[in-house]
Amino acid sequence: MPDPIRVGTRGSVLARTQAGTVRDALIAAGHPAELVIISTSGDKSMSPVEKIGVGVFTAELREAIRDDRVDVAVHSFKDLPTAAEPGLTIAAVPPRADARDALVARDGMTLGELPPGARVGTSAPRRVAQLRALGLGLDVQPLRGNLERRLGRIDAGELDAVILARAGLDRTDRTGLITETIDPLQMLPAPAQGALAVECRSGDEALVALVRRLDDPDTHAAVAAERAVLARLEAGCTAPVGALAEVVDSTGPDGAPVLELSVRAAAAAEDGGVVLRASRVGPVADAETLGRAIADELLARGAADLMAGTPGGAPESGVPG
Repeated sequence: MPDPIRVGTRGSVLARTQAGTVRDALIAAGHPAELVIISTSGDKSMSPVEKIGVGVFTAELREAIRDDRVDVAVHSFKDLPTAAEPGLTIAAVPPRADARDALVARDGMTLGELPPGARVGTSAPRRVAQLRALGLGLDVQPLRGNLERRLGRIDAGELDAVILARAGLDRTDRTGLITETIDPLQMLPAPAQGALAVECRSGDEALVALVRRLDDPDTHAAVAAERAVLARLEAGCTAPVGALAEVVDSTGPDGAPVLELSVRAAAAAEDGGVVLRASRVGPVADAETLGRAIADELLARGAADLMAGTPGGAPESGVPG
């Protein structure tokens, strides 16, 4: 019997759940696999993520691959820096969970039902900017810690609501807590939100080929476009940038049905005073080109100045997914 494939993951409930889907997919494909928990400095720190630094939730996982303590690592894709990592490759992007943000509020309230001055927790500048742009008069407060700690602040009466990635709530069987799934027209999600990245050593060709079977081409293309926006803007993962790409049905020049990629993105001032939006539709194969074109449009309209002064380079949340 072959040795189990060692799947590296952070130790949080959400991270283990996400990595468990990859482990289970490998087992279902006939390859023994097991989880290996890697403790990261990001999980131990309660400092704001913009102060902790780049890759705080991913660096130790990548080191574990290099040290041969694990064979693959499962990341929340939105937490990965956009630059390629030498010696490692993202061999698969499995099917994506719901990419949208979700509100969990006391008394079952939606965003529109929260009274002015209601305390809403989120530390993501992207969410802060888009919330303020809605003009609801909410009191946006910092939010850190694992999923349980974040949700617990509502129960403790410290916050009236929190905004989280819906994917994390779905994956941990907390969908019933959601009081509103936020329409991307109101709040575009973080680039690659809801997607996982399965990473391994580039030189291990057999393992790369095996893991690549878990790849979902539509998700891979969508995430490539979204991350191309972020990379072209040279924005850190905490920058107030949202992006969402989706494969959609369309019609070709000859009238035949075709699949295209619809990409939307936004860059905002953190005070919500200005939000720049752009969109493109084009061939799925041109995912990165579409993303870069949208970023170029945003830059031409002043996105760089708009985001100046916003700290970047760290994941926008301490909770993957």
